Amino acid sequence: MSKQPALMSTTILGTRIHAVSLNQVISCISDWAHEKQSTIICFCNVHSLVSAQSDPLLYGALSKADLALPDGAPIAWIMRRRLWPDQVRLNGPDVMWKLLAEAAKQKLSVYLFGSTTETLVQLIQNIKAAFPLLRIAGFSAPPYTIGAIDLARAASDAKRINQSGAHLVFVGLGCPKQEKWMALQHKQINAVMLGVGAAFDYHAGTLQRAPLSWQHYGLEWLYRITQEPYRLLPRYFITNSLFLLKLMGEIRNNPHQKK
Repeated sequence: MSKQPALMSTTILGTRIHAVSLNQVISCISDWAHEKQSTIICFCNVHSLVSAQSDPLLYGALSKADLALPDGAPIAWIMRRRLWPDQVRLNGPDVMWKLLAEAAKQKLSVYLFGSTTETLVQLIQNIKAAFPLLRIAGFSAPPYTIGAIDLARAASDAKRINQSGAHLVFVGLGCPKQEKWMALQHKQINAVMLGVGAAFDYHAGTLQRAPLSWQHYGLEWLYRITQEPYRLLPRYFITNSLFLLKLMGEIRNNPHQKK
């Protein structure tokens, strides 16, 4: 049974989000990885929290997370307004890159699961260039990005990953598939699993990330819209509107919600 870190948390739209620094995240995950504990790390943003309201499997997956991190500027902002003025946004791409550096230092091996073979090949090249001492235990580009999660295939995935000896498994299937896949693999895969979304594409260079100034002011979502307006504009408009409405309802019903 995985150890829970002694961290404070708050509930936003029914999902527990941990109040934690980047250093605490790296420390917790490194400890779990050394012990090969089957743990789940979720990066929670407006889209995932709103989607979980109408998707019981996603809600259950987020509830099962050993660490549910405040990805997305609005989530971090809410936490700063409650009890944690120093809370920063902890997003998948940044945490992944920091963990790769730490894994190379601590001799922890990693497995890359998700995206396409072409993206993974480029990603591995970039990782090896940045961290030549890091051991990549394996990689897979499963069909889940375009189809449903197959239970027999998932069992095969778990066996392959366990045989690789990986300590950390970065999962880039996108929300909600990566969260559901990790929940399904809890206690099946003996490693720390992290659902890092578009991190594979960013670090492979197949998708351009927002400039740091945009990220600093919480506008990465707007930059992404400029890249994929037809796909993302309706999603952001609907989910952001629902998030504000549901958050106001939560505040009215429980104005002092904290830990």
